[in-house]
Amino acid sequence: MNENYAKEFDGIVEKAKASKKPMRVAVAGADAENMLRGIFDAQEAGFVEPLLIGNEQRISALLKKLGLAERSYRLQGIDDSADPVQYAIEMIRAGEADCLMRGNTQTRDFLMPVLNKANHLIREDALVTHVVFLKVPGYERLLAISDVTLLINPPIETRKKVVANMVRALKVFGVEKPNIALLSLVETPSFQMRDSVEDQTMVRQHASRPIADCNLVGPIAYDLIMSKEAARLKGYDCPFCGEFDGIVVPNLISGNLMVKVLQRNAGATGCGILVGAKIPIAICSRADEPEQAFLSLAACAAMWDSGKYFG
Repeated sequence: MNENYAKEFDGIVEKAKASKKPMRVAVAGADAENMLRGIFDAQEAGFVEPLLIGNEQRISALLKKLGLAERSYRLQGIDDSADPVQYAIEMIRAGEADCLMRGNTQTRDFLMPVLNKANHLIREDALVTHVVFLKVPGYERLLAISDVTLLINPPIETRKKVVANMVRALKVFGVEKPNIALLSLVETPSFQMRDSVEDQTMVRQHASRPIADCNLVGPIAYDLIMSKEAARLKGYDCPFCGEFDGIVVPNLISGNLMVKVLQRNAGATGCGILVGAKIPIAICSRADEPEQAFLSLAACAAMWDSGKYFG
């Protein structure tokens, strides 16, 4: 097992390893090289049991190529005409697995069955959001970013739920009162930038009626979020600059672009989970390293064992 992940993830991994029993993970479309490497690393660490769903011939050939064919796993072969995500969900609902993991499937094809009300994975009052946890070189703590996959241009009430989901996840990972930033281009609200005005409104409302147990700041630009020195030079008075635990983005393109730039060009490592469903759901890119899949499963196992998915 590769344990060269950033030390900032140690707490999450240790919580996963301390699970009362291994989490049974249904990988939808398991013919994905780095997903397989990640799940078998997690199996070796003792906190998952793999259930591989998809084309049996392709999965078996890939396992052999990766030297994993002799490992312990359950392989559920299905025809290419069947939907591996829907099949995985049905196995979870039948009590044969605990966690859903994206494999070799398109993002839209993975999310549609998850969000389908007929599958009963989402409570009526809940919002599902994708939270990515990153270790960014030069930044002293883990950084959560959301939403980077589902919400295109979320309105203010939806963004409040994004904040609540992020805080919920951070608390499971040991951050008692997270510092959350509402990302914008500017620090001074402008009516020409809807998100900046909404950020100010959210912060004011949070002061009298907290959205979640957190410190909420916004609107605030990225450089101020990440650097105390930038705040000093700009004369921006905020004690949390350089110490934020999470960034809530104004729209999908800014969040998705931020994560990909940090990972591809700044050497950030991390993991991604869906928060707000009745089950743990691991989701990362098929182009991510095995470490991302391993850490995503660790995050899912930590939340699953804590029972916070159902809170």
